[in-house]
Amino acid sequence: MSVSGLEKLDVWCRARDFAVRVHKELLPLLPLDEKWALSQQIRRSSQSIPANIAEGHGRFYFQDNVRFCYIARGSLEETLSHIVHAYKVGYIPEVLYQALTVDGENLNRLINGYIGFLKKSKQGANEPGANYSVREMSTDYIFEENLLSSSDSSIE
Repeated sequence: MSVSGLEKLDVWCRARDFAVRVHKELLPLLPLDEKWALSQQIRRSSQSIPANIAEGHGRFYFQDNVRFCYIARGSLEETLSHIVHAYKVGYIPEVLYQALTVDGENLNRLINGYIGFLKKSKQGANEPGANYSVREMSTDYIFEENLLSSSDSSIE
């Protein structure tokens, strides 16, 4: 996959534009004492949205792609939560808050639509290994009560 392939994916383009807008318009408004706290959280969660869409797009099996879209959607919700916080504590004006909220809600609908498309089209369902599943086997833990002998009781 290349960047030109991602450029054709509308959901990725909108997610990238949202992250850039957050970076350029919101982050500079945060106070310096938020530089390593709220600012970093918003930066990371907003950048995670297009990054996870891109990672899913690079997978050839639709269920992997859907899983990464779920992660992207979670990062979007995290970003929106941070935007609400920034507004409620008075860091950003209402106009920016409203605009970013609307953009985020539109992006959420676009991600959900993309997930629906992927599930319906089942791209990669016939790829080699697509029918394999990975699951962890539970490990039984053995607990032995009397590991110390009576002569070692002074250790306690």
